[in-house]
Amino acid sequence: MPFAFDYEMGQVYQVHKPWHWWVILYVFGLSVLSEGLAYLSFGLVAGWGEVAPSWLPFIGGKRIPPMAAIVPATLGAFGLIALWNPYPLALLHIGGVPLVEYSNGWWKALSAVAALPLSLWGPLLLAITFAYYKRRQGEAVTQSVSA
Repeated sequence: MPFAFDYEMGQVYQVHKPWHWWVILYVFGLSVLSEGLAYLSFGLVAGWGEVAPSWLPFIGGKRIPPMAAIVPATLGAFGLIALWNPYPLALLHIGGVPLVEYSNGWWKALSAVAALPLSLWGPLLLAITFAYYKRRQGEAVTQSVSA
């Protein structure tokens, strides 16, 4: 959030980029979007990931087709892996992955502590997606046998 208000948190740039008012909307929008997507991940382990809550218009109370959750979750997990997993390599100066410079080691440490957990989001989302697939796979077999 500090970046929305032009506070660079110890990052050192060769050329200072001018601040624009729309950056506030952009950063807050990204924050709301990422929180919403993270909340949807709970649907893979909660009951509302199998049956839509009754208060939702049109789909409330109906069973959610497994692939309607599995495909977007898998694509999202791979997208998160591609986005965040180069960060640990950059911190360790491995593979030529660029990392912004910091004014001192404390800012770099704070950045690592704050951002490294994000590199786990993709693999963990992939793990719970696989667990959801296995749980719903047995359900599909049971439904086809009884039908």
